[in-house]
Amino acid sequence: MTSVPEAPEELLESLPEGGEMTLLDHLFELRSRVTWSAAAVVVGVIPFMYFPIGFGAIMFLMEPAKAQNPDFVVQAISPMENIFVYFRVALLGGISIGMPMLIYQVLRFVTPALTPQEKRWIIPIVVGTSVSFFFGLVFGYLVVLPAAYAFLFNFGTEVAEVSPTISSYMDLTIRLLLVMGFVFETPILIMGLAKFGVVNAKQLRGWWRWALVGSFAISAIATPTPDPITQTLVGGPLFILYVFGIGLAWFVRRD
Repeated sequence: MTSVPEAPEELLESLPEGGEMTLLDHLFELRSRVTWSAAAVVVGVIPFMYFPIGFGAIMFLMEPAKAQNPDFVVQAISPMENIFVYFRVALLGGISIGMPMLIYQVLRFVTPALTPQEKRWIIPIVVGTSVSFFFGLVFGYLVVLPAAYAFLFNFGTEVAEVSPTISSYMDLTIRLLLVMGFVFETPILIMGLAKFGVVNAKQLRGWWRWALVGSFAISAIATPTPDPITQTLVGGPLFILYVFGIGLAWFVRRD
């Protein structure tokens, strides 16, 4: 069995040591973390400012709908709509590229209460959650979007043909992708909480009924559509990943 990679010593030394912090210290710390996170997203957005990449990303996100309806077209009903959509897609790209730094800064914000041994898990958790986020985007693109659009674009077409604006289409697409990205981070986050002593596998097993209800409640809140297909494709994987997270929690902390 391969061992989990440890963080470099120089990185561990840069992490804040335990101890009490004043409210002002916390505010300065929060400002620093938010600044680094925002900088990471901005850096991730930069490649999408190159028009071929930005418009290519927009066309790429339209493919799941076109796969369900080859004649599918979107429309812009305001002069600024295409520009707003362009920057929304660029922001999605920036968040995706900057995800490792976003996660790292969140963990750095809570590290003052951790022991040096626990801090060694920060880098593996950052890598794991970043990879999980990427697989969530892939699952959303290949599974959730086609299924959702197959239902939404064929429901009630005898009454009215679906011809959405590009902003409404991209809002739905981006939201579903981000939801699935964060859903897939669930097992690694549970593992991290278990490793840091916040929860354990026994507690998590006892909460499975609440987790099942909560998974579909979160799906109903997070997904912008009321259809059962989309909500099942979000809530179902979320609960399955919760169960997988129980296994990871037991693996890292067997108590």
